[in-house]
Amino acid sequence: MKRLLPKLLILLFLILRENPVISCTVIAVGKKATNDGSVIISHTDAGPDSRIYLVPGKTYPAGEKAPVYFGIQDVSKPLDDDGTILGYIPQVTSTYAYFHSAYPHVNEVQLGIAESTTAQHSELDVTPETGKQIMTIEQAMIFALQRHKNAREAVKFIGELLTTYGFLPSSGGSETLVIADPNEAWVFEVFGVGPGWTPASNKPGAIWAAQRVPDDQAVMIPNWSIIKEIDVNDSTNFLVSVNYRQEAIDRGWYNPASGKPFIWQEAYAPIPIEYATSRFWLFHHTFAPNFAPWPDRLYDPKKPFKAIQPYYQSVEPLSIYPFSVAPEKKISFQDVIAFQRSTFEGTIYDMTLDPAWFVPDGKGGYEKSPLATPFPDSELRKLLKLTYRRPVARHRGHYGMVLQLRGWLPNEIGGVYWIYLDNPYFSPYIPIYAGNLSVAETYNIYDPNKYDEKSARWAIDFVDNLANLKFQSVIKDVRAVRDPFEAEMFTNQQKIEADALALYRKKPKSAREFLTKYTNSKMDQVTAMFHNLRNEILVKYTNNRE
Repeated sequence: MKRLLPKLLILLFLILRENPVISCTVIAVGKKATNDGSVIISHTDAGPDSRIYLVPGKTYPAGEKAPVYFGIQDVSKPLDDDGTILGYIPQVTSTYAYFHSAYPHVNEVQLGIAESTTAQHSELDVTPETGKQIMTIEQAMIFALQRHKNAREAVKFIGELLTTYGFLPSSGGSETLVIADPNEAWVFEVFGVGPGWTPASNKPGAIWAAQRVPDDQAVMIPNWSIIKEIDVNDSTNFLVSVNYRQEAIDRGWYNPASGKPFIWQEAYAPIPIEYATSRFWLFHHTFAPNFAPWPDRLYDPKKPFKAIQPYYQSVEPLSIYPFSVAPEKKISFQDVIAFQRSTFEGTIYDMTLDPAWFVPDGKGGYEKSPLATPFPDSELRKLLKLTYRRPVARHRGHYGMVLQLRGWLPNEIGGVYWIYLDNPYFSPYIPIYAGNLSVAETYNIYDPNKYDEKSARWAIDFVDNLANLKFQSVIKDVRAVRDPFEAEMFTNQQKIEADALALYRKKPKSAREFLTKYTNSKMDQVTAMFHNLRNEILVKYTNNRE
């Protein structure tokens, strides 16, 4: 078995890192930039495991060790199986409860974390075979949520874990986290140190830097580093590893004698790619359109080939996009949901506006085919010669969330994250509160290799796939049912929370039971809703009709 273990680890590593590094989008909004004073963070994810469940807090005897796992994102394993143990760290006497999926989300005391895998120089890559690093980002996130309630302290803790035990990428690149509490949010970026590292070297096993998000501003991470210049003397807004700059000097990526400032993003991230710059542009164009003369990305019907002319479309330097920006209007969690659902509508990146989708309208002109979809699969793209554009919403998105952190409410009520499954373009967003005692079974059942009628993920995915029968019509049918369902939850949120607060003042557990019953019932309704949609779509668009 000892001989097989390294080979099994390598196989698992390769399976997990098959997920494209371009899959996650993260947004963070400071409390003075939101419409209600909450700190908001969000995360869209393509991690293989979309099962959402509560991990309860526990107590441990003195001297206990906490295992460090590899394989936490493996959806083939039971919920309570986190994979292979690579090592141990000291355990604490008690831990907080937290909510988990491919990545953990939020704990019971309103510490939240969002994740986006990012790009790094290939020299920094490492596998279980080429180094002794053992700490994946998801494992570090779990430890932080179990042990901390303050974002700044969680940043320091995760940084120490990664430098002490070595950062082991599990998704094919470096990582960026947004770590937040009801008062502030931090962007934390970590890069590997490459093959050959061992704990005995006494060198840091990772390179990391963190920057505080200004309270009146917002940031977006599109699978790319966003930290630029670092002021190490400003510990209020910056935290770094001891090797944050020296590693770049040693590798020839920065020369102090040049007289140029050290730019973290330029030193450790490769040359930018359009899957990142397109989302940088969309975020700034959406929330701060007048901040700067952003590049021309709007669709022009008089120039339908504008998006696919290689000598027209340039990839702009990332220097034009600031670390953070003050939004021109206060941002609500619904605004973030809308951004997560974006497929670049009305821009040159909108795949439904590709000329290949336009067909004769019988009147001497052209119209968009009802088959036009923003999510064409690889075979359809080959057939129609479509230029692939990576939208924010993805048909294989698996799950995601928008988290509100609110200090004026008890933690059990103040922390609420709105979750979707499969694809945000189709899925409703359902609230889960930090005080919830459970997650409905339908949201923690999913096997990608076996259809299950009880699984919400499968129910939504079924409709997502059926949309290919006639996408432009089917999505209207979905919205006709989903949007009123969501709108009612959004409208009733204040009343639900007021009722929960009244119960909390008498007996906190009663409030938690009330919120759990409410949110779990909504999850069950989603599954039933999409089963009904499935049946209606099959009948309405059957090929027996035409």
